[in-house]
Amino acid sequence: MQSADCNTPMQGSAGGGSGRVQVISRQMVRAEAPPASEEEIHLTPWDLRMLTVEYFQDGIVLPKPNRDPGRDDDLAVMDRLSPAFARALRCFYPLAGRLVVGEHGDTATVSLLCTGEGAELVHAAAPGVTAADVAAWPPPPRDTPREPVSSLFPLNGLLCVDAAASPGAGSRRPAPLLAAQVTELADAVFVAVSLNHAAGDGTTFWHFVNTWSYLARGGGGGADSSPPPPPPPPVLKRWFPDGYPVPVPLQFAKVQHAVQQRRPPPPLHECAFHFSGDSVRNLKARANAELARSGETPAATVSSLQALLAHLWRSVCRARRLEPSQRTAYVQFVGCRGRVRGVPAAGYVGNAVVPCRAASTAGEVVGNGLGRAAGLLARAVASLAKDEAALVRESVDRWTEEQRFAPPAAAQAVAAIVAGNSPRFDVYGNDFGWGKPVAVRCGPENAADGKCTVYEGRGGGGAVCLEVCLAPDAMARLVADEEFMDAVSAPPCP
Repeated sequence: MQSADCNTPMQGSAGGGSGRVQVISRQMVRAEAPPASEEEIHLTPWDLRMLTVEYFQDGIVLPKPNRDPGRDDDLAVMDRLSPAFARALRCFYPLAGRLVVGEHGDTATVSLLCTGEGAELVHAAAPGVTAADVAAWPPPPRDTPREPVSSLFPLNGLLCVDAAASPGAGSRRPAPLLAAQVTELADAVFVAVSLNHAAGDGTTFWHFVNTWSYLARGGGGGADSSPPPPPPPPVLKRWFPDGYPVPVPLQFAKVQHAVQQRRPPPPLHECAFHFSGDSVRNLKARANAELARSGETPAATVSSLQALLAHLWRSVCRARRLEPSQRTAYVQFVGCRGRVRGVPAAGYVGNAVVPCRAASTAGEVVGNGLGRAAGLLARAVASLAKDEAALVRESVDRWTEEQRFAPPAAAQAVAAIVAGNSPRFDVYGNDFGWGKPVAVRCGPENAADGKCTVYEGRGGGGAVCLEVCLAPDAMARLVADEEFMDAVSAPPCP
């Protein structure tokens, strides 16, 4: 059994003590739309349902650039990152635009105007903060306060709808759709990005970051690797079903009416758990073997990720001490790229995922073995993924009728777990020219009780990292759960 890297929030400000983050510069990087390109992009139902959530935030810890004389990587950090950011933004020029609300009597519409106003790029320094303060590695576990981590991310405190300019807004300038902050730490560089979730999902987020890092290293292999293939070119045209109303009319006069009342988040603890490739494969084999012995015919073979998430689901039910009769749910997301006709498998910019909910009682999830819990997840995904018509019907047609918006982080169901991100996203390939990332961190706006952020594990080989957020007492019990922690391993040293 191995330990986890634990981060415990603490009240206070990053403005004091050794964790002070000092902003050196702040600029708005503009990107005009190319000639003959679309000036207005209408948002799909997949995009619109995300107006009511926080910005998508992730950040990576990079090694300190080598300052040896005569080397190409002796360039100042921003001398390399700032021009590459501008070039990447030109490829993703809609992200330099702004959301605009149209009010039409009893209905409203939201569109993305390619105004070229720009994305924000912040350069900061935190000489009193180390990579270990941010990433909480190496083991053994220790408490890391939320500050200064939250001050390393831009555009905190915003819902996506806050970036939409309404008629009569006067001089209020809407927030940018995209912002990045580059903070030079004592022994590392932290690159954080915040993306308006109505403009794109996790695939779009990491597609932009992959493009930015590729351009920063000159389109080559970086510090210590052979040249990888370039990221695919972005596909900027949004997908709508044939005959669908464009723009999509919202069922209220003002878009702010879709927002649930915001409440402060409860105290939360975060832990990053690393699972080696062998550990994940063992969980998969165990889950499928248990299903086979039970005589139950699964809708599909349990995948590695479903087995791992089922392991977490069962453990969190125990950690929360749920009554056997209490209902619990696990929300995954099914990708539509390459599954829905007209949505390309690579390059599509926007949201193209559908929430997929598996539900049962805590007694069934905990008491009937890993295979049963993993089978619930596999069946839920298979019910949507195998049928394009069902996927479209569930995600587009039903949404048009009900217009149910995603809840902000603090409003998620208490007995649920929500998994975001994917181990398929290329996190550790983001070499900006002087070395690959050594750690990844989720942003403070995405923290919620039961939120699980999934990343590829450091070292590859099928390893997976889960950054889990729970109430403090539940997290303490999860870390002490031997059955759960037996599958956890220490990440390889960077």
